[in-house]
Amino acid sequence: MKISQKLEYACRAAAQLAKRHDGKTLTRLDELAQREAVSGNFLVQILNDLRRAGLIESRRGKSGGYLLARAPGLITLRQVVEAVDPALLQCSVARSGESGTAVRQAWEQVSGDVRQAMERITLETLASNSSSPMFYI
Repeated sequence: MKISQKLEYACRAAAQLAKRHDGKTLTRLDELAQREAVSGNFLVQILNDLRRAGLIESRRGKSGGYLLARAPGLITLRQVVEAVDPALLQCSVARSGESGTAVRQAWEQVSGDVRQAMERITLETLASNSSSPMFYI
């Protein structure tokens, strides 16, 4: 499956926000960008998509930043995909030709299975599965 860079970065940023989620602590853009090795300019566009979808909240100003709009266990991977790259979930197979309908039905089944799998994966899952960097003294 080919995932866009934009979607990958959105998932990584959302996982970072999930790690820090307490419902009130903001994470600054530059911190998110640094932790995930992502361009801040590109990341702000992605975060705006997530904000418009109601998945994150943002606050402006010197002490501003980003936080999840609700608990990480209530935000699914499918919601992130729908916010950032909805075309990934669409079936683009035509029904033309003698076998077109059968082929489209097969791909629609696969697409449905992928959507269901994305519903089972939450930001809480992503945050708990990501490894913390190891620091040696």
